[in-house]
Amino acid sequence: MIVAMQNQATDEQIQSVIERMVELGFNVHRTTGETQTILAGVGTPEHFEVTEFQVLPGVHQAYRISSPYKLAGRGFRPEGTRVTFPNGLVVGGDEVVIMAGPCSVESSDQIHLSAKQVAASGGQFLRGGAYKPRSSPYSFQGMGVEGLKLMREAADENGLLVITEVMEISQIEAMLPYIDCFQVGARNMQNFNLLRELGHVRKPVLMKRGISATIEEVLLSAEYILSGGNYDLMLCERGIRTFETATRNTMDISAIPVLKKLTHLPVLGDPSHGVGKRDLVPAMALASVAAGADGLLMEMHPNPDKAMSDGAQSLFPDQLTKLVEKLRLLAPVVDRSIASAVAKVHA
Repeated sequence: MIVAMQNQATDEQIQSVIERMVELGFNVHRTTGETQTILAGVGTPEHFEVTEFQVLPGVHQAYRISSPYKLAGRGFRPEGTRVTFPNGLVVGGDEVVIMAGPCSVESSDQIHLSAKQVAASGGQFLRGGAYKPRSSPYSFQGMGVEGLKLMREAADENGLLVITEVMEISQIEAMLPYIDCFQVGARNMQNFNLLRELGHVRKPVLMKRGISATIEEVLLSAEYILSGGNYDLMLCERGIRTFETATRNTMDISAIPVLKKLTHLPVLGDPSHGVGKRDLVPAMALASVAAGADGLLMEMHPNPDKAMSDGAQSLFPDQLTKLVEKLRLLAPVVDRSIASAVAKVHA
């Protein structure tokens, strides 16, 4: 159930509604927008009448939710969620953010050069894997904590934020001092134990769509994180597995506007994994922004031909620079702009 309070509702009226919802057996999540407080009742009490809440003092509207995702649905935050980082950068607002970097951290020189090139191109986030989930156990698995330290150092030197993938619960604590945003990869979209734990962490999370996941399944996975109280969540379309073999995955551009309609959460696009071929990445990046994406997550390597992982889909530095220039021209057409570089403030 969703209860939308009146703009002028008092704290006493809001608390009274919350107490009644709890009394009936709801788990209540409260969100306060610019002008209105929304109360989401999660749970399935056997006996309650929504009309009871419609007449309570301070209530503007109350209604049942038929969808299985209560907190991820747009009704919970009709104005949309904006994820704000310590340096003031906002994801989900009018600006489109750029997250770029290598697939994995390979060495100090490589990640420092990558950070410098991402910053020079106009990006705001340094991405890169310290822990790498690889299909083969013999492939490069990442540098672990040492890789996290190198990313943090390289990002701070270039005024960037850090986003990197978390693969299991045991990694969360070790990652907290070094990162600004957790990334949940496609393979872990339905790792519900990991999602639950990230719901208790007070640090933003970007969750990628699973390679065979429906949009409803994406939103239900998001519900695991939101139900833990972490509302700083972003979703990412990264391509799905289909019968097509011309590309690594099939980039589902239509998922972006669909998600923007169904959920209040920011939605990003990952064209690198979406197609798996660097020459196709710019077109898919432009298409993602045109479709309403709030940001892009892309792979860029100083020397892709010698990358230890995903070299074929990694942009050259000059390709990233040219792409961002094109994005700056496109964004105003869809009433957006590309975010500017912001000085880093890391706690």
